[in-house]
Amino acid sequence: MGHLIPMLELGKRLISHHGFEVTIFVVTVDSPTTHSQIIQQASNPKSTGLNVVVLPPVDVSSRLGALNSQLGTRIRFTMDESLPLLRSAILSMKVLPIALIVDMFGTNAFTMARDLKMLRFVFFTSSAWVLALHVNIPIIHKEQLDRHVKHHEPLQIPGCKPVKFEDTMEPLLLKDEPMVFEGFMKMCTNTADADGILVNTWQELEPTTLKALLSGEAIRGKIYPVGPLVRGINSNRTEKDHDLVLSWLDRQPAESVIFVSFGSGGTMSEAQMEEIAHGLELGQQRFIWVVRPPHKEKNHGSYFRLEYGENNRDSVLEKFLSRTHELGLVVPMWAPQSEILEHSSVGAFLTHCGWNSTFEAITNGVPMIAWPLYAEQKMNAAALTEEMGVAVRVKRGGNKAEVVKREEIQRLIRRVMVEEEGVCMRERVKKLQRSAKMALSEAGSSFDSIYQLANYCKFHIAVTGPLHAGYVDAKKEKRKMMDGPLSSPARLVFSLWFALSSYSPPSSSCLSLRSAASHRI
Repeated sequence: MGHLIPMLELGKRLISHHGFEVTIFVVTVDSPTTHSQIIQQASNPKSTGLNVVVLPPVDVSSRLGALNSQLGTRIRFTMDESLPLLRSAILSMKVLPIALIVDMFGTNAFTMARDLKMLRFVFFTSSAWVLALHVNIPIIHKEQLDRHVKHHEPLQIPGCKPVKFEDTMEPLLLKDEPMVFEGFMKMCTNTADADGILVNTWQELEPTTLKALLSGEAIRGKIYPVGPLVRGINSNRTEKDHDLVLSWLDRQPAESVIFVSFGSGGTMSEAQMEEIAHGLELGQQRFIWVVRPPHKEKNHGSYFRLEYGENNRDSVLEKFLSRTHELGLVVPMWAPQSEILEHSSVGAFLTHCGWNSTFEAITNGVPMIAWPLYAEQKMNAAALTEEMGVAVRVKRGGNKAEVVKREEIQRLIRRVMVEEEGVCMRERVKKLQRSAKMALSEAGSSFDSIYQLANYCKFHIAVTGPLHAGYVDAKKEKRKMMDGPLSSPARLVFSLWFALSSYSPPSSSCLSLRSAASHRI
């Protein structure tokens, strides 16, 4: 959901603030469950104006072969196979979209967008630092990349913090697998060639990196920092919806609870789950722990694993719960993360460092324990600890083979929840919380950035006229559009597009796999 949620929030803002009509095209590998999840994430489509279109699933198993475990490749193939469906869906629309805004996995749709004379944007749902890595990789000298991969030297990015080898992106380590590496490089090249790149950050959070991107030679278009776009609290929740977890939080002292969750797809081995349980018990702090079935991989922390190990975790958890039932809660599969992090009783968040979860913590003023598992999460963890100073990080673990021991988990919990270091982190994250709120408020940096994007699209309508928007006299309408809201919002449409994979674990509940995206605005 880390890619889908910011897309939904972007769509809502373009509707409410700028009068655009928004459609989200979603690519899936299953059907109804994913559809209902997406609609729920969109809150109430009838009231928000969002139109969600779920395209038929496609089968890419024959193309994957031995690469079935490569999540990024699986998503990219799914996106590619869905292109004809997307094109057909767009051409069937009453009003042809003026722009195509894609997630980074959907950049192969740019050829179609060019054919249909649509503006081409990428919405990069991670940090500006990760974006800088992506757009500079195609122009970094081969020798420099080889030194990074083979000799573990930090990878220099012009004007930005270097990337340590231990934090690097997995595709860079797979040069011997051309389908993975070359696919990643093509995605990076397409991103840099877009008409514009929207990035889920804000000017005051990453000023140096954004300045380097704007002044560098890696990208062709403009950068639009539009964040932090995170899911807000559901205003339609009733007293009846106030579930047991939130009711339990209501009874706890302020900032006394640590929330433990590894995202919508993070899983642990049985050995690692046992260490987490003992670490929480040793830490002697109130907790909420979201638990998913363990996997049977050699790695003790993984992301989006489809197979699960022997289920003796129940006995481990039962014993743990019998000893800690007055101290905390263990929640199976899912918990209302936004509502939990907003609650005044929560004092820390043990997280996988997905950018969406990171922003939910920052926008609620909650310091973090960083436990990255996959993709750019290690870079996020480095930024949170080394640059922002709002988190502490596990020494080992993540997607490595070593188990993070209970003593390390206990130490990290106490650093954030008990020691003076945690007080300082809490002050810094609350300062970022205020900065984030200011960025999206009227006259804030991200508010202004979205306004510039909207005006660019309005200007494009004025130039192209009836081809896209159906105006009889587009030149006559130009000044009116630039000065105020659209008089006919249905005539200005974007397309953002997602790929969302999901699967059903043994419990019959459904977990969402990593998404890659598409949308009509």
